[in-house]
Amino acid sequence: MTEDERIAGILTEVRVIALVGWSPKPDRPSHGVARFLAQRGYRVIPVNPGQAGHIALGEEVKASLSDIVGHVDMIDIFRRSEEVGPVVDEALERFPELKCIWMQLGVDDPDAAARARARGVEVVVNRCPAIEIPRLGL
Repeated sequence: MTEDERIAGILTEVRVIALVGWSPKPDRPSHGVARFLAQRGYRVIPVNPGQAGHIALGEEVKASLSDIVGHVDMIDIFRRSEEVGPVVDEALERFPELKCIWMQLGVDDPDAAARARARGVEVVVNRCPAIEIPRLGL
C-alpha cells in the first residue's frame, strides 16, 4: 500500500474528528481546516480550553479531549511539536477505538507517534487533511 492509499483510507474511514488547538479566529489555519472538514461532512469537535463552552461548527468547544463524550475516530493536532506528547497520551487513554493521530504541517513528535502506533493507531505527520482531501480527489 502506498502512502497516498493509506492516507486516503484514513480520510475515507474516519467520520468524527477532535481538532486540538482550534482557533475562533477565521484567519488561523486551525479554523479554516476545521471549517473545511465540517463542510466535507466530518463531525469536527473543536478543542481549545480558552474557548470551552462556546459553539463552533455546530459543536460545543471542549477544554480537553477528556471532556468529549462519545466516539472519536481521529485527533487532528494543531499544537507545537513539544506539546504533542500529552495530547497523544490523553487521546490513547480516552479513546480506545481511536483510528488516527494526525499531526498538522510542521508538527512532529516521533516518540508520541511510536506510542500511538504501538497501540495500533495510524499516525500521519506533517500533513494537512484540507490539502490531502483535494489532492487525493476525495
